[in-house]
Formats: sequence, structure tokens, C-alpha cells
Amino acid sequence: MIPQLVTVRYRGHPEGRGLRLYVPVVPVLLLLSPLLVLAVLGAVVACVVFRFSPVDALRGTWRLFWALPGARIELDDGQTALLISVR
Repeated sequence: MIPQLVTVRYRGHPEGRGLRLYVPVVPVLLLLSPLLVLAVLGAVVACVVFRFSPVDALRGTWRLFWALPGARIELDDGQTALLISVR
């Protein structure tokens, strides 16, 4: 299943309220699709240059995206905090 929503929370100060962003994945992919096509072409060229199978690269990328839903990335250094949650 492809991720549907990415939640990003950022807090700049320990007492601060912070910022929360909800990013829907599908509309962002549609907006960035021209750049995505260029990235895919660049990846295919890189695979050919480094003699790596493009099919294996595509399979690995698909597995990575399949594993993303449910991922949580938390960074906290005391003053600032960042939480990225993929659903």
C-alpha cells in the first residue's frame, strides 16, 4: 500500500507550540510528476553507468515505498523537535 498522508511536526522552542503540517502524498506526487519522470530517467542512466539492473532498482524502490506506512522518525535535541509520521 502506498502512503496516503505524511504528518510533519516541528517545535522550535521547548515551551513553544510548534508547527504541524499534513501533507497528502498523491496530490504532491501529481504536482511533482514532471520532476519524477526526470528522476526516473536519471536513475536508469545511473543504473546503466554503474552496471546495476534497473529492474532490481525498481523492485527495491517499490519495496521501500511499500514499507513506509507506519514509519515514524523522531529527532529531538532538547530545544527543537521534529516528528515525521507516514500513514
